[in-house]
Amino acid sequence: MITHQQPHEAVERDREGHTSRSSATASTRPPAVSLRGIRKTFGSHQALRGVDLDIYPGECLGLVGDNAAGKSTLTKVISGTYIPDEGSISLSGEEVRFSGPADARNRNIEMVFQDLSLCDHIDVAGNLFLGRELSRGFLLDRKRMLDEARRMLGDLEIRIPKLTNKVAMLSGGQRQAIAIARAASFKPKVLIMDEPTSALAVAEVEAVLSLINRVKAQGVAVILITHRLQDLFRVCDRIAVMYEGTKVAERQIGATNLEDLVKLIVGEGVRH
Repeated sequence: MITHQQPHEAVERDREGHTSRSSATASTRPPAVSLRGIRKTFGSHQALRGVDLDIYPGECLGLVGDNAAGKSTLTKVISGTYIPDEGSISLSGEEVRFSGPADARNRNIEMVFQDLSLCDHIDVAGNLFLGRELSRGFLLDRKRMLDEARRMLGDLEIRIPKLTNKVAMLSGGQRQAIAIARAASFKPKVLIMDEPTSALAVAEVEAVLSLINRVKAQGVAVILITHRLQDLFRVCDRIAVMYEGTKVAERQIGATNLEDLVKLIVGEGVRH
């Protein structure tokens, strides 16, 4: 069911009856992504049970929940990997139906997976342009790729001293930064990040969170999946909580805390 919205105030009600309002800035324009009634079943398992969700340009939405809550399935629907059984997807007010991940990428939706999908034996510039290499005739245009790679990283204030180094030589934080830069530098409207700070040292976590804020400041709608709940309070504007395939709650970041989120994630107080 589609929820009607006031012209200058986007309103959603979760299963607890709480009302969530987007920021005044975001609500004056249509969501970058709007999901209504999204359902997905695998055999007898209902992975998604009618999810409604809006994500606005220039905000970061934290998507949290326990294992098998439906987070990954939902983001794979948004990124075109899964086709929903029911429901609608709209981008900037236009309803769309993806045929696959390439179709979603063509519509400016990028996803950084937990495994990063980097090639260890290719250098930094090569990874940034993986699958989109620049050529001059039949040859790779290495000079232009290096120049563009410096610009791409510079725009996001990412410092990697030598772009001809193989990615295998880099730290976990540097590898994560390259994966984010690759996705962010091709002008996405929506950027989905799956556990970008897992297994990173403290200083590297700080660098990645700062990078997320810089991407958000460029007007990109960011969806962040993480089990590091403390990170949410550093970069997110709103948090949506998934439980057993449903969105059970949505909170403005200033109206929640760790204890509240943990209770929602484990299903305490959730109406069935």
